[in-house]
Amino acid sequence: MTRPLRIGIAGLGTVGAGVLRLLDTQRDLLAERCGRPLVVTAVAARDRTRDRDVDLSGVAWHASAPALALDPAVDVVVELIGGSDDPAKALVEAAIAAGKPVVTANKALLARHGAALAAAAEAKGTAIGFEAAVAGGIPIVKGLREGLAANRVREIHGILNGTCNYILTEMRTTGRDFVDVLAEAQALGYAEADPTFDVDGIDAAHKLAVLTAVAFGVEVDFASVHVEGIRHVSALDIAYADELGFRIKLLAVARRSGRGIEQRVHPCMVPIGSLLGTVDGVFNAVVADGDFADKVAFVGRGAGAGPTASAVVADLVDIACGRTAPLFGVPAARLARPEPVPIAARRGRYYLRLMVLDRPGVIADVAAALRDQMVSMESFLQRGRSPGEAVPVVLTTHETDEAALRRALDAIRALDAVLEPPRTIRIEDF
Repeated sequence: MTRPLRIGIAGLGTVGAGVLRLLDTQRDLLAERCGRPLVVTAVAARDRTRDRDVDLSGVAWHASAPALALDPAVDVVVELIGGSDDPAKALVEAAIAAGKPVVTANKALLARHGAALAAAAEAKGTAIGFEAAVAGGIPIVKGLREGLAANRVREIHGILNGTCNYILTEMRTTGRDFVDVLAEAQALGYAEADPTFDVDGIDAAHKLAVLTAVAFGVEVDFASVHVEGIRHVSALDIAYADELGFRIKLLAVARRSGRGIEQRVHPCMVPIGSLLGTVDGVFNAVVADGDFADKVAFVGRGAGAGPTASAVVADLVDIACGRTAPLFGVPAARLARPEPVPIAARRGRYYLRLMVLDRPGVIADVAAALRDQMVSMESFLQRGRSPGEAVPVVLTTHETDEAALRRALDAIRALDAVLEPPRTIRIEDF
């Protein structure tokens, strides 16, 4: 058996400790599959005294992450610090400069600096593995970059944030509203103390930007991702969605057409019986549509110590076996510059919920605003009568242009009988 692959790990939080446990538990299996042992020789973490329930005896400690990359007893660097800038960025750059391969779970770093890091790694003849950066234990990067290498991918879409999926699932099954379920998710550890990145869609947008680059062979273009979160989704909307035959999910969608590439993250209504409609709790799901393979689906746990560690170690196995590939599937110099398609150019169906005064002529005024922009109603719901009181009115549209719908909503919002801004959720018939 050849000499061990010597691993340095920066960041010993939930995932870092999970990687250490996996490498220890599966030591013999991994050595058999790689033809060499995988051995952790060095770590870097802020708190050396913290009990992580892993054996770190005989492992070198480094006070700074970049110093880990320079350790001559480290062959490959695993970056599990997180964040789009230093110290994570400094560590990865230092490892590349030293000609050492990197494995990272850092989607924010890749979404912000992926193109530059890809070029730097290729110039030094080394590799960056990032399976763990998107969808936890789901092998979506390998699926796109290798399994679908013979296809031109037309579209990818899916659920990329388990926190939001858990919250929306609990809202549906318990009837509670967003704030209450978020507090419970935080107590259970499914949501961070500051949940902004998750519930405002930023985490999913980082992941989508990275997947878009892999799927379409383009430069990462996070700035062009349209991002909306789930804070405005109410229990009332979820109940109406169920009545209409839909589930509400935070979806990430990237689609290539003759106009360019659209990238968007926002709540969507999807049919109850669809694949995405049945994915609940903390699970993720990604569907890729290729010109020869057609639709291929990947479903699994999108976060957690075990699934994410599994993805990290899968990249380490590739490196140990000498299997490497350009970061985004094609050499950095050949990555195309994407032509962004704005969200206003979307064409599809929509759900609208209005709170209006129950008085004669209100619905006619709403219908006129839609008619003037050539927006056609598909269905209409109003329960009971409360003359002079506020009542919810729900309608869905036939396929229309988002720009036209926005003009109609401006007119509806100006009606004195409309008491609050209209709630709009896009409908996707995947």
